[in-house]
Amino acid sequence: MKIKAGIVGGAGYTGGEMLRLLINHPEVEIVFVHSNSNGGNLVSDVHTDLLGDTNLRFTEELSEEIDVLFLCVGHGDAKKFLTANPVKAGIKIIDLSQDFRLAEAAGEDWVYGLPELNKEQIKKAGFIANPGCFATSIQLALLPLAAKGLLKGEIHINATTGSTGAGQGLSTTSHFSWRNNNLSVYKAFEHQHLHEIGQSLTQLDAEFDATINFIPQRGDFTRGILAAIYLDSDLTAEEAIALYEDYYAGNPFTKVSAKNIDLKQVVNTNKGIVHVEKHGNKLLIISMIDNLLKGASGQAVQNMNLMFGLDERQGLRLKASAF
Repeated sequence: MKIKAGIVGGAGYTGGEMLRLLINHPEVEIVFVHSNSNGGNLVSDVHTDLLGDTNLRFTEELSEEIDVLFLCVGHGDAKKFLTANPVKAGIKIIDLSQDFRLAEAAGEDWVYGLPELNKEQIKKAGFIANPGCFATSIQLALLPLAAKGLLKGEIHINATTGSTGAGQGLSTTSHFSWRNNNLSVYKAFEHQHLHEIGQSLTQLDAEFDATINFIPQRGDFTRGILAAIYLDSDLTAEEAIALYEDYYAGNPFTKVSAKNIDLKQVVNTNKGIVHVEKHGNKLLIISMIDNLLKGASGQAVQNMNLMFGLDERQGLRLKASAF
């Protein structure tokens, strides 16, 4: 019996990636793809790369005949949607917005969906708050240190994201003519993902209170995140590499590379790749993901697999993207 899935917000970037993944997932049947702005239109008229892959149409109607609901909507819209459209008991929910990521706001029913942190809780969960893209990349770089109580001093982060991280809506900083051959800093020291990063690090180390200095950047490429992080550490290079390899053993999508890494290794995949170097008393951690896959829809499908008792790699071994 296949998992019956519904998608709300299917016309955007994360909705498109969700469709590409689930159409090719051997254990999933898509029951509906909801969109207020595209009701009645063919999915392939919006996500044109899916021409010939599906005859699905967007709908403004919702069905309760599903096992899992993916919310691919904007921040603030998930709570509004669930308030206006209560979901039948027993239907699992995976929300890709930030609405339920913080425990104090979400309540105990929601599990933060970072498999490298909460895999066992995800397997038992009914509601999943999918992590943010910057937060995913940065946490993959820091979780092994937090688990050993080794984050004692200031943490310095410089991270650059592709233009799809801003969503499909047009803005001054998302136009091609502005973004191309350009680079800029935004939300320095106050990016919203800092809250969920701090929450996860405190989960592993109750005494964590280090300052996180985070400088986000807009890159002139379409997709992917490169996070370069450094901090003081007494670990040798060999000890640090062993620590990371041990922490990520059994996590099929997160790999520790002995060689320096580049963004093309992760783009269009659900991988997170981490590289560790020692420079004097500084530990440098480079972490990379695809913001639309491991940072959004791919991780959501990974979470769905865990929730339904499937191999977490199911439907995620192949590259699937329009970009």
